[in-house]
Amino acid sequence: MAASVSRSVYDVVRTKRDTRQFDGRPLPEGLVRRIAQAGRMAGSAKNGQPVRLVLLRDPENKAKLAACGSYTSILPAAPLVIAIAIAPTGSDIGELFDAGRAAQNMMVVAWAEGVSSCPNTLQQSEEAARLLGFPEGYRVPMALIFGYPQAGAQHGGRPRLPFEEYVFEERYR
Repeated sequence: MAASVSRSVYDVVRTKRDTRQFDGRPLPEGLVRRIAQAGRMAGSAKNGQPVRLVLLRDPENKAKLAACGSYTSILPAAPLVIAIAIAPTGSDIGELFDAGRAAQNMMVVAWAEGVSSCPNTLQQSEEAARLLGFPEGYRVPMALIFGYPQAGAQHGGRPRLPFEEYVFEERYR
């Protein structure tokens, strides 16, 4: 399946940057479904599929979820928020890795369609799970925000490290 934007997968990954400035346009339902489907199709350890997604568009619900994080004040303004829940499996590292795989799939697919995104940590992940109606034991450690980038939106942050400072052969030097 080809992306609607004519770019290679490598170029999509290479140019993806986190963005918190959106122009406010809603995302078409078909695109929202493709983004969520990309998360659903992410692999998981032993095919355990511990990840569940909750799509939030209502500003009041997004504001309640934002209260579960320290740097999440942008959530209510984002056209789409996807909360990533993790079912209890007993493997914290595996669960978080699986959630990260789902998150990256969704953000890359969104960017291929011209939609910016940014992950947000929810430090009160058990409270977020309760708020979203999950049974005890579930956590919601992150929420992704999505939207069409505002014209002139800045990606901020520092430049990427040079390849030679990031990638090493055989051992770190």
